[in-house]
Amino acid sequence: MRVRTRFAPSPTGYLHIGGARTALFSWLYARKHGGDFVLRVEDTDLARSNAESVNAILEGMNWLGLEYDEGPFYQTERFDRYKEVIQQLLDSGKAYYCYCTREELDVMREQQMALKQKPRYDGRCRTREEPRAGVDPVVRFKNPMDGVTVVDDMVRGRVTFQNTELDDLIIARSDGTPTYNLTVVVDDWDMGITHVIRGDDHLNNTPRQINILKALGVEPPRYAHLPMILGPDGAKLSKRHGAVSVMQYRDEGFLPEALLNYLVRLGWSCGDREIFSLDELIELFDIADVNHSASAINPEKLLWLNQHYIKTQSPDHVARHLSWHMGQRQIDPAGDPPLRDVVVAQRERAKTLDEMAGNSVYFFQEFEAYEDKAASKNLTADAKAVLEALVQELGRLDEWHAEPIHAVIETISAQLDVKMGKVAQPLRVAVTGGSVSPPIDQTLELLGRERSLQRLHRAITWIAENAVDKP
Repeated sequence: MRVRTRFAPSPTGYLHIGGARTALFSWLYARKHGGDFVLRVEDTDLARSNAESVNAILEGMNWLGLEYDEGPFYQTERFDRYKEVIQQLLDSGKAYYCYCTREELDVMREQQMALKQKPRYDGRCRTREEPRAGVDPVVRFKNPMDGVTVVDDMVRGRVTFQNTELDDLIIARSDGTPTYNLTVVVDDWDMGITHVIRGDDHLNNTPRQINILKALGVEPPRYAHLPMILGPDGAKLSKRHGAVSVMQYRDEGFLPEALLNYLVRLGWSCGDREIFSLDELIELFDIADVNHSASAINPEKLLWLNQHYIKTQSPDHVARHLSWHMGQRQIDPAGDPPLRDVVVAQRERAKTLDEMAGNSVYFFQEFEAYEDKAASKNLTADAKAVLEALVQELGRLDEWHAEPIHAVIETISAQLDVKMGKVAQPLRVAVTGGSVSPPIDQTLELLGRERSLQRLHRAITWIAENAVDKP
């Protein structure tokens, strides 16, 4: 049997991290077993589904690198098939028309609650033979009235449901449109899905879906229900905990590899290991090792992972993702210096790509002003002679590389009999506008000869106009 998994989001919003983890686990299971990963868009909720959400889901999957083998399939393109199956269930006596009005159902539930019974449909239309004038009926599935339905869950183990607790659910609304529990069953059947990996909020739907599949004479897939993700405070994850959308993590400067590595450890473990490449995950992942209990997000751990990947991934790969953040700052990432060289220079001191981009603007654009504290401390009257000497010596260099630039800094330090810091820091503020940068020789090499000398002249002029001799 060829393994076939699926990810089936509803396009009613962005791709959230819970959905992304479900997609990742489904993708890993298919890849580990040499199977297929199918993307299906469950867009039958016409009132809430929209094209913008579909695009957000596809964009999130693409950014994460979770390539699907088939799809995306859209449920709204399969309505004829659902009607065919609904009719099949009606014809075989496995479903029936229900003519109960909303008011009647409300009264029924109130009476049940008054008797401290679980509110549920009582099957009163199961044996109705005549239509009811003036009422557009729904279609209900005839759930078994006795026995049990067993879910051999790959994460939770055996879970048993009493069929008497499962009422006759609606599989077609009064306007003829199919409901979720019908469409998902038909899709999994038609698409040959062998393993359904999804959040445990769907666990109560599973016995209903199994019973529909059995009524159709179809062998149900295997199920695995993943525990939910909680916020750092142990409460249900929400916007107040920070980023919940996959693309929001992109916007905040996380690499997809870091987020995937982080998500897989929310509920799955392999000894004490924390860092995995995708190839290692495919080799090591086992759905049986997923924890039964919910996992809480840890933003600091994600930052740690992201910094690791920024440092260890190839500079070209990091630069490709950094380019988006530079574009957000109106900087052409194809400009000079090469973005990969900026990554090499900055990767030891940035936890996120957004931070790296913000710290690298001066490589591409002129800064408007010097940082007040940095200028006050370093662009002093005494520093003017240092910068003038640097202009003279740097201007004579035949090659503009870090090594000869460093030699010039050492020479000026010796000639003026000042410590290296008294040369390097005024130089750094002069060319970057602030007091923090990569090693100053490397910074000047990236800036280039012309830009570096222009900024030195600018700083000398600024000192002449603004600096005050210190007593």
